[in-house]
Amino acid sequence: MKPTPKLSPLHTRLLAIVAGIPSGWVMSYGSVARAAGLPRHARHVAVALKAAPTEREIPWWRVVNSEGRISPRGLDGSDDLQRILLEAEGIIFDASGRVDLARFGWGG
Repeated sequence: MKPTPKLSPLHTRLLAIVAGIPSGWVMSYGSVARAAGLPRHARHVAVALKAAPTEREIPWWRVVNSEGRISPRGLDGSDDLQRILLEAEGIIFDASGRVDLARFGWGG
């Protein structure tokens, strides 16, 4: 069994923001960082999500990039799963695969 990584206080802070994104809304990595008071730490959001224990219910799928797109992870099917989960919550993607952040972006 894989050991659970210890989350840093920074990661815990970022994950708390992601945990608060309601169903039917998204935030960009940068928006999550800004909401946590860490405007220059957008890349740490992805690191925090990757380090989050799987037993915690963190809605990782509600975080998209600054263009409203799903960021490729290089894992088979994870990008498709994220889109399926978002669409199940009522999020609409345009023909180019973008979410309208003005419409679906959560401001916290």
